[in-house]
Amino acid sequence: MPLTPVLSRYWDEPQSWTLDSYRRHDGYQALDKALAMDPDDLIATVKASGLRGRGGAGFPTGMKWSFIPQGDGKPHYLVVNADESEPGTCKDIPLMLATPHVLVEGIIIAAYAIRASHAFIYVRGEVIPVLRRLQTAVAEAYAAGLVGRDILGSGFDLELVVHAGAGAYICGEETALLDSLEGRRGQPRLRPPFPAVAGLYACPTVVNNVESIASVPPIILRGNEWFQSMGTEKSPGFTLYSLSGHVTTPGQYEAPLGITLRELLGYAGGVRAGHELKFWTPGGSSTPMFTAEHLDVTLDYEGVGAAGSMLGTKALQIFDDTTCVVRAVLRWTEFYAHESCGKCTPCREGTYWLVQILRALENGTGTEADLKKLLDVSEAILGKSFCALGDGAASPIMSSLKYFRDEYIEHVRGGGCPFDPATSTLFEPVGAP
Repeated sequence: MPLTPVLSRYWDEPQSWTLDSYRRHDGYQALDKALAMDPDDLIATVKASGLRGRGGAGFPTGMKWSFIPQGDGKPHYLVVNADESEPGTCKDIPLMLATPHVLVEGIIIAAYAIRASHAFIYVRGEVIPVLRRLQTAVAEAYAAGLVGRDILGSGFDLELVVHAGAGAYICGEETALLDSLEGRRGQPRLRPPFPAVAGLYACPTVVNNVESIASVPPIILRGNEWFQSMGTEKSPGFTLYSLSGHVTTPGQYEAPLGITLRELLGYAGGVRAGHELKFWTPGGSSTPMFTAEHLDVTLDYEGVGAAGSMLGTKALQIFDDTTCVVRAVLRWTEFYAHESCGKCTPCREGTYWLVQILRALENGTGTEADLKKLLDVSEAILGKSFCALGDGAASPIMSSLKYFRDEYIEHVRGGGCPFDPATSTLFEPVGAP
């Protein structure tokens, strides 16, 4: 299956982030087309395209927009979730660095469709270069009359704000993000009500991922038939896959949904020389891991789901035979325990105890009974916490025990990790602190 560079097609050009560069590549032509359409027709077009949210859950974007009640007399808001914090995920940050204007154009189109006069980009606070680049792009858009009052003479007004978060992983969860944006501590809200009814400032709100919004301009410009010519029937279109870890050429690979890891590794030069694939994540560290037997699983929402994991953010972390599974899972679990907001008991207490048990196994003081304890605690968290952070902590533990139970037992019987620290390697996952 060939690669399909759409969003990434001119990332390597000098000054690709400027308004002039973007205009040379059909920039803001989709906006002209969109502003000539009725907002309801615009929503119907995105709905019919089959575009699914690129932030992890894969919820249909157009359907999300259609949930916003119209004629309710309340202000509507569009919030872009750019708080990319999932270990292994690195697609939104390079996109915003290389081509911020595709996001700005997508925001204007989406805000027009849902009749929102205010939009916010919530960016991870540590990524200062991204913040500066977005702020510059937004300033360019204002100066060109693309944002602000009476955009391109259409009568549509939009104020666009770039907001820096404080670096909390939990704020990637949409309702915690909204609380943070309102100036409160970022913690997930109980639902219902859902953001479409009572989101930012208790008003109807759409929260979309960066890549979801950036995918809208090419769809509007080139049409649904073009978009559906890529991908699969239920997961159409193109997307960014992040390959990191023990791979010859890590990076972003834009390809149709439904490509396999075997094909992507072919483009990336395979697993690093002299080693074999041991395990990998299809959607970041919060998704159940796969092994070499899953190399030909189609990387779309249905294919990955049927194989027992989730496509998530398409963060493909590749681990070779030098990696200790227990150590990798411990480091992920330490991350989730640190980032838990503490609001709900299963996640707050569960992640703490998972770390204690895994540390005992890693340092040689664990027992075989601890393996059952790991599963018991994981099951007490999975599906029982306010948000998906708890699920993300439990998933790698449960899947690693499924595929690598022998390695856990080896830790118990051998009095600790059997991997030689001199030869064992564990790369630092992208996005980890």
